[in-house]
Amino acid sequence: MADIISDIEKSIKDVIDRAVKKACETQELNITVMPDYIIEVPREKTNGDFATNIAMLLPKQAKMPPRKIAEILTSHMDTADTYIEKVETAGPGFINFYLNNKWLINVIPVIEKEAENYGRCNKGQGKKINVEFVSANPTGPMHMGNARGAALGDSLANLLEAVGYDVTKEFYVNDSGNQIENFGKSLEARYLQLFGIEAEIPEEGYHGEDIIEHMRELIKIEGDKYLNVPEEERRARLTEYALEKNLARMKKDLADFGVEFDIWFSEQTLHKVGKVEQTIDYLKEKGYTYESEDALWFKASQFGAEKDEVLIRSNGLPTYFAADIAYHKNKFERGFEIAIDIWGADHHGHIPRMKGAVEALGYNPDRLHVIIMQLVRLYRQGEIARMSKRTGRAVTLSDLIEEVGRDAARFFFNMRSADTHLDFDLDLAVTQSTDNPVFYVQYAHARICSILRQAEENGITILPAEEANLEVLTEESELAILRKLADFPSEILNSALAYEPYHLTRYSLELSSLFHTFYNSCRVIGQEENIMIARLLLIKSVKQVLKNTLTLLGITAPERM
Repeated sequence: MADIISDIEKSIKDVIDRAVKKACETQELNITVMPDYIIEVPREKTNGDFATNIAMLLPKQAKMPPRKIAEILTSHMDTADTYIEKVETAGPGFINFYLNNKWLINVIPVIEKEAENYGRCNKGQGKKINVEFVSANPTGPMHMGNARGAALGDSLANLLEAVGYDVTKEFYVNDSGNQIENFGKSLEARYLQLFGIEAEIPEEGYHGEDIIEHMRELIKIEGDKYLNVPEEERRARLTEYALEKNLARMKKDLADFGVEFDIWFSEQTLHKVGKVEQTIDYLKEKGYTYESEDALWFKASQFGAEKDEVLIRSNGLPTYFAADIAYHKNKFERGFEIAIDIWGADHHGHIPRMKGAVEALGYNPDRLHVIIMQLVRLYRQGEIARMSKRTGRAVTLSDLIEEVGRDAARFFFNMRSADTHLDFDLDLAVTQSTDNPVFYVQYAHARICSILRQAEENGITILPAEEANLEVLTEESELAILRKLADFPSEILNSALAYEPYHLTRYSLELSSLFHTFYNSCRVIGQEENIMIARLLLIKSVKQVLKNTLTLLGITAPERM
C-alpha cells in the first residue's frame, strides 16, 4: 500500500546521495564510505519538514567540520521534480528540508482509493508469528491482568497482521500441575460438604463461590453419583466438569471483549503425547542437565540465568517449567518464526531461563519475545476499587465489560505501554464528555458522519478526490490534519515492529484533536463550492483513518453518539 512519507524520504535520500556524489566528483569532498545517516521529522516546525544528520557523520573522512560539509552538500542538491521547496544548513551541521504543500494533498486520493486498507503493508511477507496471551489459569474467572493482556495481545495481533505477518493468536490452557490438583481437591471438598460430609479445602486450594456453584450444578445433573467412587476417579470427573465450565465462560467473556483465539492449546496434551518427556531427554542428551538432591536440573545459569532450574522434582513429576520448555519447542516445530508471549509482571524472572531453554533447544533465543505487563489499578470515585458494583466480589473481565463497555475497556488498556502501571478510572470510562479519551475519539468519527449526512440531505455531491481542487486546503488546521493522515502508514508499521499498540490510541487522540480544532475554526457546508468539496473530502479521509485505527484496536467507530 502507498506510504507517502516513505516515498518522500526516499526522494530526499536520492537528493542527498546525488549531492554527495557531485561533491566527490568536484573534489570538494573525499568520501569513500557512505555513512548510515538518518532522515527524520524535526521536533520544531521551524526546522523544516524533514532533516538529516549526514554531515555530522562525515568529518573524519572529509577532514572538515560538519557545518562546512553541510554547506557543500546543500550547494549540490538538485531538488527539481521533488516536493522540496527549500534546503537549509542549521546548527552544527544539520540539513533541513522544507516541502511545498502539494505532497500533503496527495494523501486524500490515496486514502479514498485504499479505504480500509490504507496504512497496511507487506513488511512481514507472510512470516509466521505466534502471539500467546491471556493464558489464564482455568481455575476461576479472569481478573484485570488477564483483561489488560487480552486487549494488548489482540490489538498487537491485529497490528502485526496489518503489516503482513501470518499471525496465530493462541491461549495456553494450564490444565495440568499443582494448581489443577488443588483445584480438584477444592471441588471435592465442596462436593462432599454439599452432602453434609465433613471435608476440608487444602490451604493452597480455591475458596471462591464459583467452586460451590459448579458443584451445585453438577449435583443437580448427576446427583450423588460420585460419592462412592474412588477418590482419584471422583476428583478427575469433578475437575473435568469444572474446567469445561470455566473454559466455556472464558471463551464467552473473551468473545464479548472482541477476542477470538485461533488455538486453545492444552498443557495436558504435552504430557499425554510424551512431548515433555522427549524435551527433557533432548536436554539430557545435549548435556544441559544434571542430578542433585534427587531432582533433575536444567543448567539455566549456563545460558545467562541467575540460577539453575528444576525440571523433574524429587517425587519424579516434571515441573511447570519443563512443560513450558516443551510448549515453546512445539511452537517452533509448528513453523513459527517468532513467538511473542505476554506475561504478567510476576513472571519477569522467568524470561532469562526461558530464553536460555530456547537456546539450549537449538533455536535463536531472539525468536522468543516476551512482553511484560504491569499491574492495573481500578479507581471508582477517586478510590481504589477492588469489588464489582454488581456482585460485591473481585472485579472480573465480565464485570468490567458490564460496567464500562468493551470499547472503553479496550481503549483504556491500550493507552499506556505494557511495561507501565495502569490506573483505570471507571467513572471517566463511562463519562460522555471530551474528558473521556475513547468518547473523544468516537465523537470525532460520529461528528464527521453527521456532517456527511447533512451534505447528502442538502443534495451536495462530493466529487472523487482526483477530480476535486484540493489545493484550496491551505489553512493551518487543514495542513496539520493532512500531515497527520500521511503519518498513518508509518505509525502502524512502527507500532507493529515495536510491539506497542498504545501508539495507536495516542495517534487516534491526536488526529481527533486536530479534527476538533479544524471543526471549530473552519466551516464546511455553506462555503464556496470548491472549498466545501475539498473540506468534505478532507473530513472523509479523517473518518476513514479513525475507523482504521479503532478497528485495529478492536473498538467500534459509531456513526451516531
